[in-house]
Amino acid sequence: MELGRTGPACAAAALLLLLLLAAPGEAEFDPYRVLGVGRGSSQADIKKAYKRLAREWHPDKNKDPGAEDKFIQISKAYEILSNEEKRANFDRYGDAGESQGFSQHQHRQFHHFHEGFYFDESFFHFPFNSERRDTSDEKYLLHFSHYINDIVPDSFKKPYLIKITSDWCFSCIHIEPVWKEVAQELEALGVGIGVVHAGYERRLAHHLGAHSTPSILGLMNGKITFFHNAVIRENLRQFVENLLPGNLVEKITDKNYIRFLSNWKKENKPHVLLFDHMPVVPLLYKLTAFAYRDYLSFGYVYVGLRGTEELSSQYNINVYTPTMMVFKEHIDKPADVVQARDMKKQLIDDFLSQNKFLMAARLTNQRLFQELCPVKKSHRQRKHCVVLLTGEGDKFAETYEAFLTFAVANTKDVLRFAHIYNERQPEFADALLMDDEKYRGKSAVVILERRNSAGKIVYKTLEEAWQGSKEDNFILLDLLDQLRTDPGLLSSETVLADLRDELAPMFLIRWFYSTLDYILDCWDSLFHSNWREMMPLLSLLFSALFILFGTVIVQAFSDSSDTRDSPPSEKEEATTKTEKNDTNFSKESNSRVPKKGFVEVTELTDINYNSNLVRLRPGHMNVVLILSNSTKTALLQKFALEVYTFTGSSSLHFSFLSLDKHREWLEYLLEFAQDAAPIPNQYDKHFLERDYTGYVLALNGHKKYFCLFKPHRSGDEGGTVGSCEDYDSPLHTEARGKSSCSPGSRSIKNKLHKLSFWMERLLEGSLQRFYIPSWPALD
Repeated sequence: MELGRTGPACAAAALLLLLLLAAPGEAEFDPYRVLGVGRGSSQADIKKAYKRLAREWHPDKNKDPGAEDKFIQISKAYEILSNEEKRANFDRYGDAGESQGFSQHQHRQFHHFHEGFYFDESFFHFPFNSERRDTSDEKYLLHFSHYINDIVPDSFKKPYLIKITSDWCFSCIHIEPVWKEVAQELEALGVGIGVVHAGYERRLAHHLGAHSTPSILGLMNGKITFFHNAVIRENLRQFVENLLPGNLVEKITDKNYIRFLSNWKKENKPHVLLFDHMPVVPLLYKLTAFAYRDYLSFGYVYVGLRGTEELSSQYNINVYTPTMMVFKEHIDKPADVVQARDMKKQLIDDFLSQNKFLMAARLTNQRLFQELCPVKKSHRQRKHCVVLLTGEGDKFAETYEAFLTFAVANTKDVLRFAHIYNERQPEFADALLMDDEKYRGKSAVVILERRNSAGKIVYKTLEEAWQGSKEDNFILLDLLDQLRTDPGLLSSETVLADLRDELAPMFLIRWFYSTLDYILDCWDSLFHSNWREMMPLLSLLFSALFILFGTVIVQAFSDSSDTRDSPPSEKEEATTKTEKNDTNFSKESNSRVPKKGFVEVTELTDINYNSNLVRLRPGHMNVVLILSNSTKTALLQKFALEVYTFTGSSSLHFSFLSLDKHREWLEYLLEFAQDAAPIPNQYDKHFLERDYTGYVLALNGHKKYFCLFKPHRSGDEGGTVGSCEDYDSPLHTEARGKSSCSPGSRSIKNKLHKLSFWMERLLEGSLQRFYIPSWPALD
C-alpha cells in the first residue's frame, strides 16, 4: 500500500523534474529592453536609440569582452523593431516570426531539454544554432543601410568579397574553413570582406540577388558579380583578381621605361615603379594600383627577366629586395624610394599617400584643386597654394622650369605649388589677374588660400610678371616668410568658378564605354544571374519577338490574299480611267486600286540585286522587263500602261533589266524555261544575237521560281500595228522619255500587247512556274 501511495507522488516529482529541465535557462529576448525604448516608441526614437547604442558597443571602439555579443543583440533588436511586420508579430506572439521550423523559444526549450540528457548539438558537431556558430564572421556582418551608404561607395576604391550565409545550412559549414582562411588573407591585402545573414538581412540578400545559401559574390565599382566555381583558395583569389581592370599595371622593360616615365606631363600624375623578382604582378600591387588609380600611374619591373638589366643598373636596384620608386617631374632620379623584404599594405599606403601629387602639379579639374588646396578648417590646418599662371609652348618653358626649381626647394606641409594654363582655364586666370595689361602674354605667380567650398579665396599676386630670375625668387621667398607671421598679407578676395575638367574623355568615348559596360553586364546576367531575376527581362524579350514575327507572318499571308479582297467595280473603274483601249478584263478582281498616279520602275543592278530579288520577302514578286538601250524609252512607257492597274498590290515590285549589260544572266535563267524559243527573224544590233527585248519575268526570290511572258509578234493583230496610241497620260516612270509614234516605236510597243492579261493570270496563280536551284550572280 505504501508503494501504491508513493507511486503518484513519484510520478508527480518526475513530471516536475522534467518541467524544470525543460524550462528556459535564460530570459526571453526583448528588443525593447535591449534598445531601452518603450513599446509605444516611434520609429525615430528607435532609430536614435539604435545609433547611440551601436556607436557605444561597436567592437572596433569598445574593447569590452562582451561588446561583440551586445552589438549583435542591438542589431537584431533594431532589425525587429524597424520592421513594422516583425514588430507587430513580436508584440502579439513574443516572436518576430523569423524562426525556421519552430520558434526561438521552442528551440531553446528543445536545446536545454536535450542538454539535460547530453544530447546537446555540440556533441554531434552540428553548429546550426546561431548562438554557437563561429564568431569570426560577426565583425564582417553587413546591414542594408550600411551596405548602401558605406560599402557601395567604398567599392570604387577597393573590391569586396561578400558571403551570403544562413542557419541550418550544410554547405555553409562545408566552405567555412576555406572562407575563413581566404578572408583573412585577402583582407590583409586590402580587399573588403562582408557577410550577409540571409535569415536576418532578407532585404539585403534579395537586393544582392542571392536566393540560395551559401552564395559568394564580388562587388566592384558598385557592380555585383557572382562566384560560380569550386570554393577553394586559388579560385577565390583569381575571382578577386578578375574583378580588377586589366590595364592597371603596365609591364616595364628597358625598351619602354623612358616612355612610361615621360608620360607624367601628359597624365599630370607621378609614376610608380615596383621592382620585384616575381614573374607575375602581385595581387597586393594590383589592389594598390586600383586604390590610387586617380592619382598615380603604376608600372611593374620583373627583375629576373632579360631586358631589364639597364633599368636595374640605372636606378641601382637590389634585385633580391622588392623596391618601390616614385618619379615626378624628373625621370633621371626618383623623388622617393622604399625597400622592404616583405611589402605590407600599410607600408605602401603610407609611402604613396605622401607622393600623390607632382611637385608643381597642373590644375586640370576642380577635384585636384580642392585636394591640393584644401579649405582652411582651423588656424593650425591652414594651407597656402602658390600657383603659376602661365601659357603653353616653348616660350614659357624657362619660366616654368624656374618655378619648378623653386617649388622643389621650398615645398612644405603647409605650402603647395601648382601651375595652370591660362588658355585652358580662362575664368580662373581672369578672376585673379583681372585682365591686367602687364601680365598679358607673360607668366604670373599668385599666393592663395581657400576659405570655403563655394569658391571664396583670399590671395595676393606678385606685382611683377614672373620671369624666373633670382630677384623673382627672392621676392617670392620673402612673401612666403611674411605670410607665416602675417596671414593678413593676402589682402585681395574673390570667388572662383569651378575648373574645367581638361582630361575628361569626349562624350562619344564616354558613351561608347558606358554602352560597352551595359552590354557586358547584360551578357554576364544572361549566363550567370539567377533565373528568377531574369524572368521579367526574358518575358519582355520573348513578347517583343512574338509580336514582331507575328506581325510579319500576318502581313505575309494578308499580302498574298488581299488581291482577291477588293470589289470588282472599283477595279473596273480604275482600269477604265487608265487603259486607253477596249479590252474587256473579265478577271479584274485580282488587282488592287493603284495608290499612286505613276509606276515606280527601278533598274535591277548588282547593287540592289540581293534586296530586290535574292532576299525578297516571302509572298513578294519582282516583275522584270527586259530591254536594251535602244528600246528603253518605248518599252518602259508601254510597260507602265500595262501594269499600272496592278501597282496597288504591295506584294508586287517592278524593275527593268538591261540586256546589253546582263545577257548572260538572262540566258542562264531561260535555260530552265520550257519552250522558251527566241523570236524568229528578229535580231538586235549585235549580229546573230537573240533579241530578248520585251520579255517579262515574274521572279519569286524566296521560292526560287519565275514565270515568263514572251513578246507579242507584229502582225498577230493587224488593227494595232499601224495605230498610234496616245501616251500623253499622267502616268510616268523613273526613266520616261519623250513619246514616239514612229513605225519602229509602234512595233516595239506592240511586244507588250496583252501583258495585262498575263498579269491577271500571274495573280491567279495559273501561270507555269520554272524552278531554279539558286539565283545566279548578277555581274
